[in-house]
Amino acid sequence: MHLFYTPDIQASQTEYQLSEEESKHAIRVLRLEIADTVQLIDGVGGFFDAEIINAHPKRTQLKILNYQAEYQKSNYQLHIAIAPTKNIDRIEWFLEKVTEIGIQEITPIICDHSERKDVKVERLNKVVISAVKQSLKAYVPQINDPISFSTFLNQFAKSSNILKAIAHCEEGSKKEYLQEVFQKHQQYLILIGPEGDFSPTEIELALSMGFVPISLGEARLRTETAGLYACLEIALLNR
Repeated sequence: MHLFYTPDIQASQTEYQLSEEESKHAIRVLRLEIADTVQLIDGVGGFFDAEIINAHPKRTQLKILNYQAEYQKSNYQLHIAIAPTKNIDRIEWFLEKVTEIGIQEITPIICDHSERKDVKVERLNKVVISAVKQSLKAYVPQINDPISFSTFLNQFAKSSNILKAIAHCEEGSKKEYLQEVFQKHQQYLILIGPEGDFSPTEIELALSMGFVPISLGEARLRTETAGLYACLEIALLNR
Protein backbone atom coordinates (compact mmCIF):
# COMPACT_ATOMS: atom_id res chain seq x y z
CA MET A 1 0.00 0.00 0.00
CA HIS A 2 1.33 3.44 -1.00
CA LEU A 3 -0.15 6.21 1.14
CA PHE A 4 -0.02 9.92 0.33
CA TYR A 5 -1.01 12.84 2.55
CA THR A 6 -3.30 15.15 0.57
CA PRO A 7 -4.85 17.65 3.03
CA ASP A 8 -6.58 19.70 0.32
CA ILE A 9 -8.54 16.83 -1.23
CA GLN A 10 -12.34 16.96 -1.02
CA ALA A 11 -14.69 14.02 -0.47
CA SER A 12 -16.64 14.89 -3.63
CA GLN A 13 -13.64 14.85 -5.99
CA THR A 14 -13.44 12.26 -8.76
CA GLU A 15 -9.88 13.16 -9.78
CA TYR A 16 -6.90 14.57 -7.94
CA GLN A 17 -3.42 15.80 -8.86
CA LEU A 18 -0.53 15.04 -6.52
CA SER A 19 1.78 17.88 -5.56
CA GLU A 20 5.12 18.11 -7.32
CA GLU A 21 6.91 16.66 -4.28
CA GLU A 22 4.50 13.72 -3.95
CA SER A 23 4.47 13.17 -7.72
CA LYS A 24 8.25 12.91 -7.76
CA HIS A 25 8.14 10.44 -4.86
CA ALA A 26 5.45 8.35 -6.55
CA ILE A 27 7.07 8.17 -9.99
CA ARG A 28 10.82 8.54 -9.41
CA VAL A 29 11.19 6.82 -6.02
CA LEU A 30 8.35 4.30 -5.87
CA ARG A 31 8.39 3.88 -9.68
CA LEU A 32 4.61 3.72 -9.90
CA GLU A 33 2.99 3.59 -13.30
CA ILE A 34 -0.36 4.14 -14.99
CA ALA A 35 -3.06 1.82 -13.59
CA ASP A 36 -1.22 1.37 -10.28
CA THR A 37 -3.40 2.02 -7.24
CA VAL A 38 -2.51 4.29 -4.31
CA GLN A 39 -4.24 5.51 -1.17
CA LEU A 40 -4.76 9.10 -0.06
CA ILE A 41 -5.61 10.62 3.32
CA ASP A 42 -6.83 14.13 4.12
CA GLY A 43 -5.67 14.04 7.74
CA VAL A 44 -9.18 14.38 9.18
CA GLY A 45 -10.46 10.86 8.64
CA GLY A 46 -10.95 10.74 4.88
CA PHE A 47 -9.39 7.69 3.20
CA PHE A 48 -9.31 7.42 -0.60
CA ASP A 49 -8.41 4.63 -3.03
CA ALA A 50 -7.14 6.01 -6.31
CA GLU A 51 -5.67 4.89 -9.63
CA ILE A 52 -2.87 6.61 -11.54
CA ILE A 53 -4.11 7.85 -14.90
CA ASN A 54 -1.13 10.10 -15.74
CA ALA A 55 2.24 9.09 -14.30
CA HIS A 56 4.00 12.44 -14.53
CA PRO A 57 6.92 13.13 -12.13
CA LYS A 58 5.71 16.68 -11.48
CA ARG A 59 1.92 16.40 -11.73
CA THR A 60 0.68 12.83 -11.32
CA GLN A 61 -3.03 12.62 -12.04
CA LEU A 62 -5.26 10.22 -10.13
CA LYS A 63 -8.77 8.87 -10.56
CA ILE A 64 -10.62 8.47 -7.25
CA LEU A 65 -12.06 4.96 -6.95
CA ASN A 66 -13.43 4.92 -3.42
CA TYR A 67 -13.85 7.15 -0.37
CA GLN A 68 -14.29 6.27 3.30
CA ALA A 69 -15.14 8.86 5.94
CA GLU A 70 -13.90 8.58 9.55
CA TYR A 71 -11.54 5.76 8.60
CA GLN A 72 -10.49 3.88 11.76
CA LYS A 73 -11.85 6.67 13.95
CA SER A 74 -10.76 6.36 17.57
CA ASN A 75 -13.33 5.77 20.32
CA TYR A 76 -11.55 8.27 22.61
CA GLN A 77 -9.77 11.62 22.45
CA LEU A 78 -6.28 11.97 23.91
CA HIS A 79 -4.42 15.23 24.40
CA ILE A 80 -0.92 15.10 25.91
CA ALA A 81 0.75 18.31 27.03
CA ILE A 82 4.47 17.60 27.34
CA ALA A 83 7.59 19.61 28.13
CA PRO A 84 9.99 19.59 25.15
CA THR A 85 13.22 17.71 25.84
CA LYS A 86 16.64 19.35 25.61
CA ASN A 87 17.55 16.87 22.88
CA ILE A 88 14.89 17.45 20.22
CA ASP A 89 15.42 13.95 18.80
CA ARG A 90 13.81 12.50 21.91
CA ILE A 91 10.61 14.51 21.56
CA GLU A 92 10.49 13.60 17.87
CA TRP A 93 10.79 9.93 18.85
CA PHE A 94 7.87 10.44 21.25
CA LEU A 95 5.76 12.03 18.53
CA GLU A 96 6.47 9.22 16.10
CA LYS A 97 5.48 6.50 18.56
CA VAL A 98 2.33 8.11 19.99
CA THR A 99 1.13 8.84 16.46
CA GLU A 100 1.50 5.17 15.60
CA ILE A 101 -0.38 4.13 18.75
CA GLY A 102 -3.08 6.78 18.51
CA ILE A 103 -3.35 10.36 19.78
CA GLN A 104 -5.33 13.40 18.68
CA GLU A 105 -3.48 16.41 20.07
CA ILE A 106 -0.08 17.35 21.49
CA THR A 107 0.90 20.62 23.13
CA PRO A 108 4.50 21.53 24.02
CA ILE A 109 4.38 23.19 27.47
CA ILE A 110 7.11 25.41 28.85
CA CYS A 111 7.59 24.71 32.56
CA ASP A 112 9.66 26.14 35.42
CA HIS A 113 12.28 23.41 34.98
CA SER A 114 12.18 23.20 31.19
CA GLU A 115 15.58 22.85 29.51
CA ARG A 116 14.15 23.74 26.10
CA LYS A 117 11.98 26.81 25.64
CA ASP A 118 11.18 26.58 21.93
CA VAL A 119 10.37 24.03 19.26
CA LYS A 120 9.80 24.25 15.52
CA VAL A 121 6.24 23.05 15.06
CA GLU A 122 6.70 22.74 11.29
CA ARG A 123 9.50 20.22 11.85
CA LEU A 124 7.42 18.28 14.38
CA ASN A 125 4.52 18.14 11.95
CA LYS A 126 6.74 16.46 9.38
CA VAL A 127 7.61 13.76 11.91
CA VAL A 128 3.93 13.21 12.67
CA ILE A 129 2.88 13.05 9.02
CA SER A 130 5.62 10.52 8.29
CA ALA A 131 4.40 8.38 11.20
CA VAL A 132 0.80 8.66 9.98
CA LYS A 133 1.82 7.35 6.58
CA GLN A 134 3.89 4.54 8.05
CA SER A 135 1.07 3.37 10.31
CA LEU A 136 -1.65 3.76 7.63
CA LYS A 137 -3.82 6.17 9.58
CA ALA A 138 -6.24 8.75 8.21
CA TYR A 139 -6.06 11.23 11.08
CA VAL A 140 -3.09 13.55 11.57
CA PRO A 141 -2.65 14.59 15.23
CA GLN A 142 -2.74 18.32 15.93
CA ILE A 143 0.46 19.86 17.26
CA ASN A 144 -0.06 23.19 18.97
CA ASP A 145 2.39 26.02 19.39
CA PRO A 146 4.48 26.00 22.59
CA ILE A 147 2.74 27.65 25.53
CA SER A 148 3.58 28.37 29.15
CA PHE A 149 2.32 25.87 31.72
CA SER A 150 0.07 28.31 33.59
CA THR A 151 -1.43 29.77 30.42
CA PHE A 152 -2.16 26.29 29.14
CA LEU A 153 -3.88 25.24 32.36
CA ASN A 154 -6.06 28.34 32.38
CA GLN A 155 -7.56 27.16 29.09
CA PHE A 156 -8.92 24.06 30.83
CA ALA A 157 -9.88 25.49 34.21
CA LYS A 158 -13.59 24.97 33.54
CA SER A 159 -13.41 21.86 31.32
CA SER A 160 -15.53 19.48 33.38
CA ASN A 161 -16.08 17.09 30.46
CA ILE A 162 -12.36 16.24 30.14
CA LEU A 163 -10.63 13.68 32.37
CA LYS A 164 -7.40 15.32 33.50
CA ALA A 165 -4.21 13.95 35.07
CA ILE A 166 -0.73 15.20 35.92
CA ALA A 167 2.21 12.78 36.11
CA HIS A 168 4.81 13.96 38.61
CA CYS A 169 7.52 12.58 40.90
CA GLU A 170 6.85 14.52 44.12
CA GLU A 171 5.94 12.62 47.27
CA GLY A 172 2.28 12.40 48.20
CA SER A 173 -0.87 10.45 47.51
CA LYS A 174 -1.01 9.49 43.85
CA LYS A 175 -2.63 6.88 41.69
CA GLU A 176 -0.11 4.55 40.10
CA TYR A 177 -1.88 3.91 36.80
CA LEU A 178 -4.26 5.86 34.59
CA GLN A 179 -6.57 2.85 34.41
CA GLU A 180 -7.30 3.35 38.11
CA VAL A 181 -8.86 6.78 37.59
CA PHE A 182 -10.10 7.01 34.00
CA GLN A 183 -13.12 5.46 32.29
CA LYS A 184 -13.36 4.23 28.71
CA HIS A 185 -14.35 6.27 25.66
CA GLN A 186 -13.73 9.72 27.11
CA GLN A 187 -11.68 12.84 26.45
CA TYR A 188 -8.34 12.77 28.29
CA LEU A 189 -5.75 15.43 29.02
CA ILE A 190 -2.44 14.32 30.54
CA LEU A 191 0.42 16.57 31.67
CA ILE A 192 4.00 15.29 31.31
CA GLY A 193 6.76 17.43 32.81
CA PRO A 194 10.42 18.08 32.00
CA GLU A 195 13.38 16.00 33.18
CA GLY A 196 13.53 18.08 36.37
CA ASP A 197 9.82 17.39 36.98
CA PHE A 198 7.08 19.95 37.52
CA SER A 199 7.78 22.49 40.24
CA PRO A 200 5.73 22.28 43.47
CA THR A 201 3.92 25.45 42.43
CA GLU A 202 2.94 23.92 39.08
CA ILE A 203 1.73 20.72 40.73
CA GLU A 204 -0.35 22.68 43.21
CA LEU A 205 -1.88 24.75 40.41
CA ALA A 206 -2.79 21.66 38.39
CA LEU A 207 -4.37 19.95 41.40
CA SER A 208 -6.41 23.07 42.14
CA MET A 209 -7.84 22.83 38.63
CA GLY A 210 -9.00 19.25 38.98
CA PHE A 211 -6.01 17.31 37.64
CA VAL A 212 -5.59 13.88 39.25
CA PRO A 213 -1.99 13.14 40.40
CA ILE A 214 -0.49 9.93 38.97
CA SER A 215 2.96 8.31 39.02
CA LEU A 216 2.93 6.00 35.94
CA GLY A 217 4.44 3.17 37.98
CA GLU A 218 7.39 2.82 40.31
CA ALA A 219 10.23 3.65 37.89
CA ARG A 220 11.35 7.22 37.24
CA LEU A 221 10.82 7.67 33.51
CA ARG A 222 12.34 10.05 31.02
CA THR A 223 9.96 12.70 29.70
CA GLU A 224 9.42 11.06 26.32
CA THR A 225 9.06 7.61 27.89
CA ALA A 226 6.46 8.89 30.34
CA GLY A 227 4.50 10.43 27.49
CA LEU A 228 4.60 7.21 25.50
CA TYR A 229 3.66 5.18 28.59
CA ALA A 230 0.61 7.37 29.21
CA CYS A 231 -0.48 7.12 25.57
CA LEU A 232 -0.17 3.34 25.65
CA GLU A 233 -2.15 3.06 28.88
CA ILE A 234 -5.02 5.05 27.38
CA ALA A 235 -4.95 2.92 24.23
CA LEU A 236 -5.08 -0.29 26.28
CA LEU A 237 -7.90 1.10 28.42
CA ASN A 238 -9.99 1.72 25.30
CA ARG A 239 -9.02 -1.40 23.38
